[in-house]
Amino acid sequence: MSNTANPIPARMRGLNRAEICDVNFSEFVRGWDGRVDAAPAPGEAILEGSALDAQGFRELFESQLVSRHLDLMARVLRVQNKVFYTIGSSGHEGNAMVARATRHTDPAFLHYRSGGFMAERFRKLPGMDPAMDSALSFAASKEDPASGGRHKVWGSKPLWVLPQTSTIASHLPKALGTAIAIETGRRLGHALPIPDDSIAICSFGDASSNHATAQTAFNAAAWTAYQKLPAPVLFVCEDNGIGISVKTPNGWIARNFAQRPDLDYFHADGLDLATGYGDVQRAVEHCRRTRRPTFLHLRTTRIMGHAGTDFEIEWRSIEELCAVEATDPLLRSAAIALESGLMSKDEVLELYEATRKRCFAAAEAADRTPKLDRLADVVAPLAPYSPEAVHAEAERADFNGRRLEVFGSDEKLPENQPPRHLAIQINNALHDTFAKYPDTLLFGEDVAQKGGVYTVTKGLQKAFGPRRVFNTLLDETMILGMAQGFANVGMLPIPEIQYLAYFHNACDQIRGEAASLQFFSNNQYANPMVVRIAGLGYQRGFGGHFHNDNSITALRDIPGLVVGCPSRGDDAVTMLRTLTALSKVDGRVSVFLEPIALYMTKDLYEAGDGGWLTSYPALGEAMPLGAGRAYLPEDDTGDELVIFTYGNGVPMSLRAARQIEAKHGWKARVVDLRWLVPLNAGYIVEQARTAKRIIIVDEGRHSAGVGEGVITAIAEGGFGARPFQRVVGADTYTPLAGAAFLVIPGEEDIVAAAGRLAG
Repeated sequence: MSNTANPIPARMRGLNRAEICDVNFSEFVRGWDGRVDAAPAPGEAILEGSALDAQGFRELFESQLVSRHLDLMARVLRVQNKVFYTIGSSGHEGNAMVARATRHTDPAFLHYRSGGFMAERFRKLPGMDPAMDSALSFAASKEDPASGGRHKVWGSKPLWVLPQTSTIASHLPKALGTAIAIETGRRLGHALPIPDDSIAICSFGDASSNHATAQTAFNAAAWTAYQKLPAPVLFVCEDNGIGISVKTPNGWIARNFAQRPDLDYFHADGLDLATGYGDVQRAVEHCRRTRRPTFLHLRTTRIMGHAGTDFEIEWRSIEELCAVEATDPLLRSAAIALESGLMSKDEVLELYEATRKRCFAAAEAADRTPKLDRLADVVAPLAPYSPEAVHAEAERADFNGRRLEVFGSDEKLPENQPPRHLAIQINNALHDTFAKYPDTLLFGEDVAQKGGVYTVTKGLQKAFGPRRVFNTLLDETMILGMAQGFANVGMLPIPEIQYLAYFHNACDQIRGEAASLQFFSNNQYANPMVVRIAGLGYQRGFGGHFHNDNSITALRDIPGLVVGCPSRGDDAVTMLRTLTALSKVDGRVSVFLEPIALYMTKDLYEAGDGGWLTSYPALGEAMPLGAGRAYLPEDDTGDELVIFTYGNGVPMSLRAARQIEAKHGWKARVVDLRWLVPLNAGYIVEQARTAKRIIIVDEGRHSAGVGEGVITAIAEGGFGARPFQRVVGADTYTPLAGAAFLVIPGEEDIVAAAGRLAG
């Protein structure tokens, strides 16, 4: 019914639905006049036929009340600027049953309406207070044990609730990945941080179940189960029938999931603890016993609006609101408490008011705690870096015995071979990584038997087996979701994204999920990984945009991410050693961006010169994070011209430098940045300090590449007055064939830039 057809009286617009729901509870209890049974003993069923005993019911009811009063408290104290989050759990308190039926060592990935779940899971460990911990989070307190005041997230390190900010369903792939990782770790003999029969839990709303990220998780779960591979994930769809203001068609969730092959469906009434608990229990037990993906369709409702700013009375009829509020699960829980004889009216109301006081007292105490007031404190957990420890781990070389087993003999060790091109040296470095770290896994599309589309992973599966090197379904989102899962249980994943253009399909799994975990958990949780991505251009016009993607900014814009881009084989080896050490020591997420066009490159200046082949670095050599490489002319310092570049631009700039010297007489120093995120501003300034002229060769696009960062570093370092030219790609997608070279920089463009400087 539209507001125009049925205008809402002014007196109705001012009604606070939270206050109405609050009053409704008290009036319902006072007015209840139903039948009363003899009070059950603690271990007896709360109602005849219920799987829930009286003790369990009372505890669940208490957890529901904690969740509700946290919501009510947030609505009141938000206007006093003491609370900074009002998306509540009201109507979803039945998810406390899922917490009760599972263990605190079952990793949980929760959506934002999980107050009941959290309150109940807190019972699993003594001495923890859900009201106080939640209040600290609501208040953005530095003492918030989940995020340290960075965000209102449901999370707890001891309770295995991984803090996250997923507002849609972007957490489902990593939940499934964690379930797969539990089974993989067990089969590999990896020491899991949780029991071997743990399951992964993830909750989400009915509206979010339609999101592409959710669908990719459901599909991957079914794909896994179809092959009879274990994946003990419990998908909990909390169906309240609406997403903000968009209603879910009645019956849609059951229609969409009840008959889906290889996704085992259960339904439970989340509005009724007495009838719902047995069904929740059955779903949990099925998931744990069968190790199959399980879909629990939990009936819920949503009262008090989407959030404190959602004035539903402006867009829903009063009749509809009253009907929804009548389904409040706390009303049913109160009725169960009274009907069973477990509690009297006075006892129910006393518990209700005592819980209110408890939550408000916690909130007032949280308001008096310190808040984040320094930038350094805010960003401290975003990108932890322990240089000495990382370098020591990167240089650690105590696994030579395993290397000999892998390579076959001392003569076959890569350092005893002639110089090789980039692809072979990366392959050798990956073999070494697997020998050094028994918990390393490599997976992606075509990486196993085929060895990757460019043979970079050739021989790895044969050397280390199909449990450590395996193909995935063609789904970049799930590849990165699995990587997070393996990392969550203490393994070192090296997922491969086949081309840089394919990363865009799954960017949020790094931006919104993987790279944010340390920040939003205050560095309590980390999901270390090294993501290998083949990319960049110069494939002689082959493949067009999808095989010549130069959109590096998509990576550079992710907080906390490290991106390394080698241009030659020896650099790739020492860089990879540092990236894996960075994951092991500091839990970091990184990208190893491999220039496809340089994989097989052997020559530098002319055919047959072997100028781009390199020897394999000895064990114990590693590249410090941020270290660049400067190529100096043989007989000069190269101060007359400095060329900053990376990746494909390095050999290209070296060749152009010869032409520039012949044409202008300038000696050029070519600087390979090597590390694109974070850019080493100090190193860039040092290289620019004595330069008379500067050229920046950036194969990224004109409006979004790496060059802007280089220019900014130089300018902020005080050398912005140096004459400079930028050679960059055009703001377009890369076309096929010879037209590709019209849109990406070439050697002639670098020489022309020098001409402009000379002019």
